Amino acid sequence: MAETEHEPYRLMIREMAPDERPRERMRNAGAHALSNSELLAVLMNTGMRGEPVTMMAQRLLHEAGGLAGLTRMDLIQISRVKGVGESKAAKIKAAFELGRRVAALSLEERPRIESPEDVTNLLGMEMAALEQEQLRVVLLDTKHHVLGIRMVYQGSVNAANVRRGEVFRDAVRLNATALILVHNHPSGDPTPSSADVSVTIDLVQVGEMLDIRVLDHVIIGQGRHVSMKRLGLGFTKQERAV
Repeated sequence: MAETEHEPYRLMIREMAPDERPRERMRNAGAHALSNSELLAVLMNTGMRGEPVTMMAQRLLHEAGGLAGLTRMDLIQISRVKGVGESKAAKIKAAFELGRRVAALSLEERPRIESPEDVTNLLGMEMAALEQEQLRVVLLDTKHHVLGIRMVYQGSVNAANVRRGEVFRDAVRLNATALILVHNHPSGDPTPSSADVSVTIDLVQVGEMLDIRVLDHVIIGQGRHVSMKRLGLGFTKQERAV
């Protein structure tokens, strides 16, 4: 059947330029690196004639008054936004509901970090596949339950580039008492560099001033990981004993 001017054009994400595809960016940089509109675009998958899915996602957020406004809309309201429809609306509402249920988990149900291997189980597979270095922080409460995970820097990890405020900002906001630094080596070799040691020393000292303990710095490679605390790199003997 011939397309009419009102018939939606199913512009698929795979038809976009490679560097514009949200799913490709998610695979290469991690979900943390995507904007709200890009995450919505991944959920919706298709756009319409004259409007790629990324632009539709931006328009939807604008019409909803931002992410908070979108969460308050019901299924029918979202589906009535031009080009969205019931199928896309259902995916969006399902994603919000899953997020709500995760946020509602009790602390006992949230992951607890007791070793570098727990960190690797949590983030290793995703971060080992990244093409660029990323520095993330795993934020912990007093019993080392995970409060959140944040990507705080992307690029070569060194003391000159990593901003201390970015590393500790959400830890302060969430009242985290401890955190673990995690970053990847795209080369696949997790052996710490001198820059990794310098960053660790610097951030451990900042954590002491803020009363937020830096428990470890885990480096993820291909199928391997290194705990800098276990190696005694960047941590004093007293810190390694804790």
